[in-house]
Parts: sequence; C-alpha cells; structure tokens
Amino acid sequence: MKVIIGILIPFFGTSLGAAFVFFMRKSLSDMLQRALTGFAAGVMVAASIWSLLIPAIDQSSEMGKWSFVPATVGFWAGMMFLLMLDTVIPHLHQKSEKAEGPKSQLKRTTMMILAVTLHNIPEGMAVGVVYAGYLSGNAKITAAGAFALALGIAIQNLPEGAIISMPLRAEGMKKSKAFLGGVLSGIVEPIGAVLTILAASLIVPALPYLLSFAAGAMLYVVVEELIPEMSQGTHSNIGTVCFALGFSVMMVLDVALG
Repeated sequence: MKVIIGILIPFFGTSLGAAFVFFMRKSLSDMLQRALTGFAAGVMVAASIWSLLIPAIDQSSEMGKWSFVPATVGFWAGMMFLLMLDTVIPHLHQKSEKAEGPKSQLKRTTMMILAVTLHNIPEGMAVGVVYAGYLSGNAKITAAGAFALALGIAIQNLPEGAIISMPLRAEGMKKSKAFLGGVLSGIVEPIGAVLTILAASLIVPALPYLLSFAAGAMLYVVVEELIPEMSQGTHSNIGTVCFALGFSVMMVLDVALG
C-alpha cells in the first residue's frame, strides 16, 4: 500500500494543480510562471542529486574507484533517451510560437500537453526506480526516503499542473477540458513508475543504472526547458531565487526523511 500511495502522490499533485483553472479567472502572470518554473527546476535538480545519483554511486561502492561508472553510463543514457523523445514527439512549449519535433497537424493545445507530458516521464521513472530499490530490500533506500522523493515531486507538480491548465484555458479551451489536459499530462508518471519498478525487479543489478538514468532524464528537462523558461524576460532573478527555494525544499525533505 505504501508503494501504491507513493506512486500516485505525484499524479495527485499534478491533478490538484490543474484544478486551479476552476478557481482562477486570469492566466498566470509571466513573473509567477517564472517563479513556479524555477521552483520546479530546483526540486528536480536536488532530487536528481540526493535521491538518484548519490544512491547510484553508493550502490556501486564494491567497484571501488570505478563506482562512478554505472552512474555515468545511466546518466548519459537518460539524457539521450529524453533527447530522442524531444526529437521524435511533436510538442510546443507555452512561451514558444514554433513547435519542436517533427512537423505535425496536431492542435496547438495538444502539443502543449505533449510538452509537459514529456518532462513528466522522467519524474515517474524517478519515483518508480527509488521504490524499486526499496522493494528489493536495498538498505540504502528506505520507505521514508522513497516517500520524500514522491512528496517533493508532488509539491513541484502543483504549480506544473496550473502551468499547463491555465494556458490551455487562455487558448480558449473550456475549463473542464483544460483541467483534463493537465491531468492527462501527469498520467504518465504512475505509468512510468510501474514500468520502471517492473524493469528493476527483473534486473536487480541494473538499479544503479536506472537511478542515474532517471537523473539524466530529469536534468535534461531542467536544462533544455525549465531554466530557459525561468530566465526569459525582465526580473529573471525571481526564477533563480525560486530555483534555490525548490532545491532547498527537496534537499531538506530527502535528508530529513531519507
């Protein structure tokens, strides 16, 4: 039951954030969007380090001075995986007028949902692989540590849900459909978590590689999408400050609960 709850918490965070569309009349201001994006980026960077990369290296400690190898290989595999998805899936970032990926006849709103869905995939994988480590009996990954990661991602998913549903509403979509779009963008998280748990259970020695794979995928999203978005326009320092806030929150959660 703990694992099921942990897997679903990030999805609930996205759904709750998407529900803001029912209570807010106007679209999010640029400054608020930068602040929320910066916070999300900070959480993801801290989670990649404390919850994924450091455990990956620790679990390879028997390799001695070569213990960095699984973390490095997995990290680059995750980066390349997201780069591949970024290339083959048509998507549109909310502050961009030009779609990325192959040419498509998809609606603008559909491609906006796909853009958020893309960066929710590594978040689901991250939660799944940490819970896989817990289920495997790995003493270095506790239930509290796995829950801390799930909770941290859920917290940063709150603003992410609003960041997708509010622009969809601004594009002329009905509130119910905008909410559904936000919810659907997060459904890949529990799906990705379950698939990752299944993969890790089949290949237990691959756990360090999967941990760092999720970290690489998350950091790709941060550098390719979130940091540019939080830095656009004037007063970009608000994004930097909120990045530090998100980083601190995730670091505290991981160390205090993990």
